[in-house]
Amino acid sequence: MRIDKVHRSVVLDPVDPGFYNDPYPAYHRIRADVPVFKWEHYGIWCFSRFEDVNALLRDRRFGRQILHMASRAELGWPETPSHLKPFYDFESHSLLELEPPVHTRLRSLVNRSFLSRQVERLRPSITSLANGLIDRFAGKGEAELLTAFATPIPVIVICDLLGVPTGMAQQLLAWSHDMVAMYQARRDRAVEDRAVKATVDFSSFMRGYIGQRRKAPKDDLLSELIKAEEQGAKLTEDELVTTAILLLNAGHEATVHALGNGIKCLLEQNIRGNIDERCVEETLRYDPPLHLFTRYALEDLEYAGIRLKKGESVGLITDGRFSGATRGLCIGHAGPEAADRGPIALLRDGDIIAIDARPEARRIMVELSDEELAARLAALPETVPVRLGGVLEKYTRLVGPAHQGAVTHSGAVEWPADH
Repeated sequence: MRIDKVHRSVVLDPVDPGFYNDPYPAYHRIRADVPVFKWEHYGIWCFSRFEDVNALLRDRRFGRQILHMASRAELGWPETPSHLKPFYDFESHSLLELEPPVHTRLRSLVNRSFLSRQVERLRPSITSLANGLIDRFAGKGEAELLTAFATPIPVIVICDLLGVPTGMAQQLLAWSHDMVAMYQARRDRAVEDRAVKATVDFSSFMRGYIGQRRKAPKDDLLSELIKAEEQGAKLTEDELVTTAILLLNAGHEATVHALGNGIKCLLEQNIRGNIDERCVEETLRYDPPLHLFTRYALEDLEYAGIRLKKGESVGLITDGRFSGATRGLCIGHAGPEAADRGPIALLRDGDIIAIDARPEARRIMVELSDEELAARLAALPETVPVRLGGVLEKYTRLVGPAHQGAVTHSGAVEWPADH
């Protein structure tokens, strides 16, 4: 990493292994030296302090979308390449890409369909699924937790929630990975082609499944979304398809990494019991799955001495360790640090246009999965990490005796050993 304080510039490759495995020393140094800086790799101005990120997320001069206010020609942007049109046509209906009033309408529909009873009914199945997965690697002495535990849980749960057969989980996961690769560093034509194909195939599958649910509704989220549309709530077919796919793509990716990072935190701190909602919230703050959000300037403006033109992007670093008071993991004790929950409140406040339609579903998944794994760890005298880093690898002597009386989840049984 190279920092130029005079020009407020940072040269830092986001896929450098040293940064990727532990970005927090770099964030801490940047925040101390150049809290507002030009990230040369992305070519955008970035803000790393809580005060700035908090203010900018609330500032109505910035938004997630810009093309509702200006054309590509007016912004000096080139036209979307023809080979990417199916992907961006799909994305144009995504909650992640919209501003009010369209975002408000779609979010209201999803929240109305995402009934509390549907979230609560997930609890026993998540507990059973977590224990079934642990049982499968309990006798091996080690496990690759991302593939054996963190990856299957959210995709199977979301399949159940939508009413899609869990036997499709691997295919849905493959489509999801190919689509979200569009937002990762070092994208090339091969990545783009796979993403477009996945978008077309996934959309086709979902349209067919929506057609089935129209004829034979069931007690699942997809049927509720369809019902809301048919009762005049104005969900178009394209919005319905995109929303259903988004629930898997966004919900799965973030939950996998929230689980991985959370388990890593618990193991490093040797925490094996009393995993409750507060503990989950703290691990999400301490090591969150997403660190960088972008917003467009919706007009020519100046902020923190930086002049921004309409359509220019800024980056908001939300790593959860904004100040010295919040850098430590505050679990298991009370103190001034435990009372400081600024970064948690940051993305949950009602004044901010939220992007997570039903965050409690994700919290329940993380809480119950962490709780069951911690309970099994409690039977062991110690836990020895083989490798720690941004990507969780292997842990030896990981699990305790087999869970007694668990109902094996069909998805867990069907999940292949190498996935």
